[in-house]
Amino acid sequence: MFNILNIIEFAAILAFTISGIRLSAAKKFDYFGVLVIGFVTAVGGGTIRDLALGLTPFWMKTPMYLIGTFIALPIVVIFKKHLVHLNNTLFIFDTIGLGLFTVVGIQKTLDCGFPFWVAIIMGTITGSAGSIIRDILINEIPLLFRKEIYALASVIGGFVYWLCDSLNFTHGVTEIATAAIVILVRVLAVKFQICMPLVDPEEKEEKG
Repeated sequence: MFNILNIIEFAAILAFTISGIRLSAAKKFDYFGVLVIGFVTAVGGGTIRDLALGLTPFWMKTPMYLIGTFIALPIVVIFKKHLVHLNNTLFIFDTIGLGLFTVVGIQKTLDCGFPFWVAIIMGTITGSAGSIIRDILINEIPLLFRKEIYALASVIGGFVYWLCDSLNFTHGVTEIATAAIVILVRVLAVKFQICMPLVDPEEKEEKG
């Protein structure tokens, strides 16, 4: 039976799969290639999380996540002229997936009895690790390691989840608020070009 967490997780799978398929399609991968990249993007973070928590990876328990990958492919094929050439398509779906998966990662970790600091880390891994694997497979520098605010948005969302939980908000309100904050932070960071400072290895030390 589906519960609210399953619905959020499936929506995140669909969003991340579309982002993976869209990016690999733009690099002219074949149908099998885009399916692999889409699936890995969608389940990569959650797989790492479940293994770290000592659980069976979530996608092995039900075929619905694999079905989500096959649903995403015709969406991209049908709307490929818009999705491949629209510059912000990847950003939109990647951001939605980041927000939703952050919620899933936090909630599942708490359900396993781990403290909040572990839940925040696992929420961040769930939201961002899939995109790291995707970018490595398509020979791109992972977005997480560039100056854009990405994983930090998940961390901020984790603290929002903790705050809402401390205030005894309902699970629904807490999950919606967390996902919304992650998405909002990411959107505002890109819109106003708020970036993390870069490490310059050639920066000369100040003379004393």
